[in-house]
Amino acid sequence: FNWAARKLHKRLLQLGAQEFHHRGEADEQHEEGSGASWDPWAASLRQQTLIRYPLEHGRDPIPGDVLLQPKWILSCVRHNPVTDTAPTSAQNDQSSTVNGVGSTNGDLRDHGKGLAGIANPFDTKCHGLPVRLEENRRLTPLDHWQDVRHLCFSCDSQVEYSPGDVLTVMPENSGNDVGQILELMDWSEQADQTICFEPTSNVLETDFYPRPLVTVNQQCTQLTLRKLLKYHLDIRAVPRRSFFAMVAHFADDPMHKERLLEFTDPQYIDELYDYTTRPRRSILEVLQEFHSIKIPWSWAANVLPELRGRQFSIASGGSRKHTSEGRTNFELLVAIVKYRTVIKTIREGVCTRFLAGLPAGTCMNVMLQKGGLNIQKSEAAKPVVMIGPGTGLAPMRSLIWERYQWRLAIPSMNLGETVLFYGCRNKEADFFYNEEWKALKETMPLKVYTAFSRDQKTKLYVQDVLVQQAELVYDLLYSQCGTVYVCGSSGKMPKAVRIALVNIFQSKGKMEESIAEDYLQTMEKQGRYKQETW
Repeated sequence: FNWAARKLHKRLLQLGAQEFHHRGEADEQHEEGSGASWDPWAASLRQQTLIRYPLEHGRDPIPGDVLLQPKWILSCVRHNPVTDTAPTSAQNDQSSTVNGVGSTNGDLRDHGKGLAGIANPFDTKCHGLPVRLEENRRLTPLDHWQDVRHLCFSCDSQVEYSPGDVLTVMPENSGNDVGQILELMDWSEQADQTICFEPTSNVLETDFYPRPLVTVNQQCTQLTLRKLLKYHLDIRAVPRRSFFAMVAHFADDPMHKERLLEFTDPQYIDELYDYTTRPRRSILEVLQEFHSIKIPWSWAANVLPELRGRQFSIASGGSRKHTSEGRTNFELLVAIVKYRTVIKTIREGVCTRFLAGLPAGTCMNVMLQKGGLNIQKSEAAKPVVMIGPGTGLAPMRSLIWERYQWRLAIPSMNLGETVLFYGCRNKEADFFYNEEWKALKETMPLKVYTAFSRDQKTKLYVQDVLVQQAELVYDLLYSQCGTVYVCGSSGKMPKAVRIALVNIFQSKGKMEESIAEDYLQTMEKQGRYKQETW
C-alpha cells in the first residue's frame, strides 16, 4: 500500500531532505477513489506552500472555483494536424460559453508553431499486438446468473509470455451511447469533422509541454469527435467529485449549478456516494439529468475521463501457447459484468459487454504486459499451492499447463507437487476446466480441492478447504519451502486466505500467532507468497 511513495520518502529523509508537509497516501479502492485522500491533502499542501512561499505583494492566489484554461483543446483541421501550422480554431464556434470559457484570444496560428518541433503528442494507443478472435464460448449454462466466457485470440508471430502475464483489451463505447451524448451536448454538427489536439499556449521547440490528457495515435485513423467518444473517452464511468466541479461551470440552470457544486463539498460526501457510487450512475446519465450542462466540444477531452484498457490474466500456458502452424494463442477467462443496482437499473461493464458481442474472426489490437507473479522455471522442483476462486483460476491454469510442459520437456525432472484450491458457487455451473484437471492428474502430480459455496446448506469457501487440508498445506509450504499463489477478487478473499494460512502455521507448527505471521511475511520477502488480485 503506497509502497513506492513510502520508500522514496524514506530515502529523501536519509539524504537530508526536510519535510515541510506530510506525504499524501491514497487508496484507489476507497468508495470515493483516490480523490477522497487527495482533495484534503492538496488543500492542506496549498495552504502550507502559501505560508512557506508567500506570493509577492499585490498578487493573490487564484481562487479554487476559477476554471483554468486547459493545456490542450480540440480543434478542427483541414490539413495534417501535426505538420500543418494553421489549424482552424474550434473555439471560434463556441462564443456563447460560460464565464468566457471555451474561447481563446486571437488566432491560434502562432500557438501551433511548436507542434512540429516537440515529440508527437499522439501517443501509441493503437500500437499493440494484432490478434484475431478464434473462439468466444460461454462456459456457464444459459440459466446461470453469470455469463463467463472462454476467449481465444491468436496472432501470426511467435510471442513468448509467462503465467501471470496479462492481456490488455481496449473497449469501445456503444454507438447508441455515443449518439446520445452527441445529441445531449449539441455536438452533432461537429461529430464527423476531422479534429486534432491544439496547444493553448505558445510552444517553442525547447519547451517542455505536457501531452494531451487523452492519448490518441493519429496514424491509426483520422480523428473525429465521434471516434474520440467511441474509442477514447469513458462516458460510462462513474463520475468523481472533480467531474462535478468541472461541469458546474457549463451549467446554465442556477439550481443545477448549485446541486452540482454541492457534490464537490466534502460535507456532502454521503450524498455524492448515494448518487454516484452506490447506484453506479454514469457520466452519461448525469448529463441526461442535468440537461442544462452544455460542454464546449473543444473541451471534451478535458472534461470526460480517458477510456482505459482492461487487463485480463492470460489463462493459457505450456503447449496451449502456440499452435502447430507457429501462431501464438492467448486464452482468457472473462466474467461478463452485468447486474442490477439499487435503483433497478441494469449495469454492464464497458469492456466485457464489448467482448461478449465479438464474433469469431474479429481482428483487433491488444497489449501484452508482464504480470506480477514472476514465475521461474528454476522453481519447477518446488511444490506450489495455488488459490484461485472464480476467474482467479486463469493464471493458475496457465501455471499448471506451464509446469506440465516443463515435465514433458525434461522427463527426468522431479516436478514439485502442484495443488490447486478452486472455489465457485456450483459444481455443475461454474467448475471451469474440470475435464482438463481430470486428464492432467494422470500425467503430473496435480491435486485439485474445490469449494462449491452453494451446493450445501453451509457455505464453503477456499479458505475453509485450506484449513481442511492443513496437514498438506503445512508440509508443502513449511517443510518443503513451497510457494503459494493467490489470485482473484481483491475483496474479502485474500485477507481470509491469509488468516487461514496463519492459523495453519499456528496449529500444525505449534507456533504463536506472531511467529506464524512473521513466517508468512518471510515468505513474502522470499517471493514465496505472491498475490495478484483485482
